[in-house]
Amino acid sequence: MRVLLPSTLAARLLAAFRKPLLCSLCRSLAPLLYWLRAAFWWPDTEKGQQRVREGPEESREEEDSSLPIIPTSVNYHFTRQCNYRCGFCFHTAKTSFVLPLEEAKRGLLLLKEAGMEKINFSGGEPFLQDRGQYLGQLVRFCKQELLLPSVSIVSNGSLIREKWFRDYGEYLDILAISCDSFDEEVNVLIGRGQGKKNHVENLQKLRKWCRDYRVAFKINSVINRFNVDEDMNEQIKALNPVRWKVFQCLLIEGENSGEDALREAQRFVISDEEFEAFLERHRGVSCLVPESNQKMKDSYLILDEYMRFLNCRNGRKDPSMSILDVGVEEAIKFSGFDERMFLKRGGKYVWSKADLKLDW
Repeated sequence: MRVLLPSTLAARLLAAFRKPLLCSLCRSLAPLLYWLRAAFWWPDTEKGQQRVREGPEESREEEDSSLPIIPTSVNYHFTRQCNYRCGFCFHTAKTSFVLPLEEAKRGLLLLKEAGMEKINFSGGEPFLQDRGQYLGQLVRFCKQELLLPSVSIVSNGSLIREKWFRDYGEYLDILAISCDSFDEEVNVLIGRGQGKKNHVENLQKLRKWCRDYRVAFKINSVINRFNVDEDMNEQIKALNPVRWKVFQCLLIEGENSGEDALREAQRFVISDEEFEAFLERHRGVSCLVPESNQKMKDSYLILDEYMRFLNCRNGRKDPSMSILDVGVEEAIKFSGFDERMFLKRGGKYVWSKADLKLDW
């Protein structure tokens, strides 16, 4: 007798619920079924290989090929504009378009109905639009009206003021600040220098505000030719972020590589061996979360400024139709999203500040 494991059962239910008569039920149960499928998938373990299959020729890929993609965690790059000029940037200022606020909210509601649990706002620099008010209203909408478990932001931090925390801090779970070096001269070489402002000093101030206003603090670092030999152990441990995301510099055609790109990042690229050496040097940092090029490329659901999913599988960002025009279910088919890699890189974690139990 054939046995259906929980992950397989969830997959079959998800597929069945896509039928027209069951669509509303699907929207209600999709997050639960996604959790069931994810909870019983064990990457890179013997346990994960012990699956009951219909026959020796049936592969895991075939079993999952018809499954709908649920946008559990979404990265919304609502603007491409930025006040920094990081040489390796892979989401450059190719347009100045930003959706009207109500249209952006409509798209976020569609994502919530499709199963979104976490939204991350990014750019460009997200605090650039309306001096952070546009972003603040989206953050409050997602937490107060959509009741999302997690709302986060990635920013370079240069435009954030304490008033923003007073107005919107209670609605924000995680603030991630991009910091690639604790040497200000290296930051200037990378493109994070901004006149007399000191990027590292500003980071310290933002860390204090996050503590004061009960927002989980995170650091993102892109490891590249100019910082690959740096030792950041002391500084990261002193700042004590909930997560330190360490990315390997990535080339994306049309963004930071190729004839039509606004950046030329080839001079920033490092080898896999150099990236591993950096990780080894920082193995004592418990909050470190490494992301190589392989882990990073297809494991994010990325929405651009038009709310189109961006497919990076061919080394460039190929857009889908906008979810505002065709809906989430249709647009996400062209996202190129690799759910297994998302889980393998630790994309699903404790991402609500209510559950982090931090000592504020």
